[in-house]
Amino acid sequence: MRPRDGLAAQDAIARLLADYHPLPGVADELLDQTGRIRPVWERFMAHLAALPPEELSARFARGDQYLRDAGVFFRQYGDDNSSERAWPLSHIPVLIDEAEWNTVAEGLIQRADLLEAVVADLYGPNRLVGTGQLPATLVGRSPEWLRPLVGVPPRSGHHLHFLAFELGRGPDGTWWVLGDRAQAPSGAGFALENRMATARVFAELYAEANAHRLAGFFRTFRDALHGLCEDHREPRVAILTPGPLNDTYFEHAYIARYLGFMLLEGEDLTVEKGHVMVRTVGGLMPIDVLWRRLDAAFADPLELNSGSRIGTPGLVGAVRRGNVSLVNALGSGILETRALLAFLPRISMALRGEPLRIPNIATWWCGQPVERAHVRANAARMMIGSALSTRLPFDLDSATGIGGQGRGPEEIDAWIESEGPALVGQEAVTLSTTPAHVDGRLVPRPMSLRAFLVRTARGWEVMPGGFARIGRTPDPTAIAMQRGGSAADVWILGPGPTQSVTMLPEPSVAQPRLKQGALPSRAGDNLFWLGRYIERAEGMMRLLRAHHIRLAETGDPDAPLLTYLDRHLGDVGLDPGQEIPDGLRATLSAATSSAGQVRDRFSTDGWMALNDLSRTARRMAGTARAGDDCARAMGVLLRKITGFSGLVHENMYRFTGWRFLVIGRAMERSMEMAGLLAWLGAPDAPDGALDLAIEIGDSVMTHRRRYAAATTRETVIDLLALDGMNPRAILYQMGEVRNQVALLPGADVNGQLSRLSREVMRLHTDVATQLPEGLDTDALLDLRDRLFDLSGLLSETYLG
Repeated sequence: MRPRDGLAAQDAIARLLADYHPLPGVADELLDQTGRIRPVWERFMAHLAALPPEELSARFARGDQYLRDAGVFFRQYGDDNSSERAWPLSHIPVLIDEAEWNTVAEGLIQRADLLEAVVADLYGPNRLVGTGQLPATLVGRSPEWLRPLVGVPPRSGHHLHFLAFELGRGPDGTWWVLGDRAQAPSGAGFALENRMATARVFAELYAEANAHRLAGFFRTFRDALHGLCEDHREPRVAILTPGPLNDTYFEHAYIARYLGFMLLEGEDLTVEKGHVMVRTVGGLMPIDVLWRRLDAAFADPLELNSGSRIGTPGLVGAVRRGNVSLVNALGSGILETRALLAFLPRISMALRGEPLRIPNIATWWCGQPVERAHVRANAARMMIGSALSTRLPFDLDSATGIGGQGRGPEEIDAWIESEGPALVGQEAVTLSTTPAHVDGRLVPRPMSLRAFLVRTARGWEVMPGGFARIGRTPDPTAIAMQRGGSAADVWILGPGPTQSVTMLPEPSVAQPRLKQGALPSRAGDNLFWLGRYIERAEGMMRLLRAHHIRLAETGDPDAPLLTYLDRHLGDVGLDPGQEIPDGLRATLSAATSSAGQVRDRFSTDGWMALNDLSRTARRMAGTARAGDDCARAMGVLLRKITGFSGLVHENMYRFTGWRFLVIGRAMERSMEMAGLLAWLGAPDAPDGALDLAIEIGDSVMTHRRRYAAATTRETVIDLLALDGMNPRAILYQMGEVRNQVALLPGADVNGQLSRLSREVMRLHTDVATQLPEGLDTDALLDLRDRLFDLSGLLSETYLG
């Protein structure tokens, strides 16, 4: 980028802002009240104006590509189902001056301390209700006030360790708190990914922009959670997620991988003698700290929501006995009650003797007579809490719950009388606008910001940035991503260079290694089945390629070998009448689903390769034609699936999870080969069946080099069943199983082999001592059955 003279630069900026017209009476982040660019934006706008449109589009595409490659998505919910959608990045970041942000941070810290005092009182002495600072009805009727937690002090001494606040800037430029997030605040991981993508879009500028980095915040949080563990030398921290169907599951997996925490679901945990334990392949392992990402009511079906299928029975009991720390504490969701906003200003004065430094959005609890009167008088310009908006008898906007328009006072009054005690009224807020690049133009769009705080040993620390939601249109009700909104990075810009911080620990801090068996059984199960599904899909591809090659060669679908092959395709779930059968695509989907369950343990490259494979198969289903075209299509899929396998083999760390994946592949390949040889080596198999077996077994060249004689059943059995040097042979794969099982936890205790180890060794020995003539059809089918039993025994031993 060549430097421009001042006049040319000003002209470029003017052209860039030609369509940028803030709405009357609305604050704008870019322009002040006189229409001038705010100082914090000047350097960014000069840089943006200097980029030709084609280069700017290429940069935006670079950021989008990064997000796709990283697998960042959000879950879009429809009427009947949900789907994963590309992450909607708004490429222009929100810029905030460091001095202004420091003031915001001070107000948020004050608010965090106040919320801690409120929740500690509600589950402790309850003086706020006793002295009339809070209505008893407001607390008692809230589904987030959990009676089993009353009188239960958190083991850490604090209820709150991680908070988020929804912020908006009003027309006069004042920041307002729109909502408190204490239940299971989300968005921090997305803020980090927004930063990674935006930094790629504006790489040169970001490197010199004096923007505060985010890594230090996450390192502080990680260290803070480690500090809550009983043994600091071996911290046992996990993230508790509702599972892959949750709309923020990607963030759960991403943060777990980034911070080095285990990602667990409720079924991974059990409570033994009052202690929370995770089921691992090495046995039960205690957990000290759970960063809870599911709503508290679903955490324990014994004492909370009995209908929960994602919780852990007995978790409340473990909390009550002080044996685990939860972040945040169960019951802290009471702080998200919208009506509480109406009382926080006077509670702050009562508890701290000071007003809120960042005011709330004006809020009324409709259960109080004075507030009811206010609602009656102001119904046309009020919001009703969105969680309750469906109870309104008149039309609402579903995003914010703006209601009351066009209704007479008698109708509104009757509705308030019947529903008032459970409803919250809020003054409608006009959000400030920020630049967004839409259809090649820079336009103002409404913006809200989510800020994050973490408790440390020194007090609260505020993330120097955050997660901004940008409206799709000038209408502030379209700000949610479910309604077409987008997400933007937030840069806090200082006057000078900022400190470069990484996730690496201080040199003097020893970093412990987790024990080998610290793999949740569910994760091991998914990795085992991922290996099996991948090998099964590869076997299907080889069968289908062989089918279409012969169809192309003979042109006769009724040829004996093709008819024989078609029967076998049906036996393995493939419809020979379909070019890319549903059975193959279902197997690839099952592999992707298994990988999706262990996103925190799976590389980005591996995930991309697996998704690319599934997409390619789906695309080919509508274009491939029987014969040569399908044979070539199967060749493409085979190269892609072996590329995925190569990524896993070359790049995946040899931890316990990798061993289960390898064992799954080896067992599936052995079972498939045993069945294949029994079928193609049967006495009634047509001519060409043995050559077909060698082709499907990818051993044509090896057979030619090894055996001077023509293809016989003995040479095929010897090569594909009993050759310990051939990766396609059963004996080779059984050796792989034996080697990996021997390294699993508990395989050998005090010199005593486990039952699984003994069965693996026995089966390997039986195969190794066989002769080709001894492996007739019945022996091969018996071998396949024994392999199935071995798979079940492995699951029973480690994955149950």
